[in-house]
Amino acid sequence: MPESAAAKIPLWARICSLVWLAIWTPVYWRVWGAENFLHVCDIAVILTCVGLIFSNSLLLSSQAVSSILTDVLWDLDAAWRLFTGHALTGGTNYMWDAHYPVWARLLSLFHIVWPIILICALMRTGYSRRGFELQSAIAAAALIAARVANPSDNINYAFRDPLLQRSFGSAPVHLGIIWIGLAVLIYLPTHLALSKVLPRAARKNPDAHSAA
Repeated sequence: MPESAAAKIPLWARICSLVWLAIWTPVYWRVWGAENFLHVCDIAVILTCVGLIFSNSLLLSSQAVSSILTDVLWDLDAAWRLFTGHALTGGTNYMWDAHYPVWARLLSLFHIVWPIILICALMRTGYSRRGFELQSAIAAAALIAARVANPSDNINYAFRDPLLQRSFGSAPVHLGIIWIGLAVLIYLPTHLALSKVLPRAARKNPDAHSAA
């Protein structure tokens, strides 16, 4: 697919991103605490908004790799719980936890629209093939950082895997397996799909400023 000229994100969308960060960040900080921002999905919210504000295709691409499939899984889990009363994976159980304010839980509905926002943005800026590499590095850093959090919170599954709820051994081994799982099962398929269906982000011409 040929490269496309990068188009800026509309001003109204950039303003909405700033407003969303101004509302969402303090609410999440107050209700769930600072450690909550170690979650890969919450890192994705911040970096997506920054990418929208600066029309940065690389940031947007990396967060599309991170968010599209995981948000769809979140949506399926929430819908399953809503219509059956039982958890599918348990990833959205907090949405039914009355210990947290309803208005704070409702902010998590951003998962429904986030894939649409990212795809629409990348149709303008183009998809950067380096997004997969950047997100893989971000996930590695987030997993390592999550090991300093409360083990009972199991942020990013840094202590126990999401299916068997067990550790795969020492911290380096466990983190390595979880990271490979993210990269191979979630990030890589999303990257390959986006590479096929979205226009390629424009590259800067290294000779653009050279002498004639």
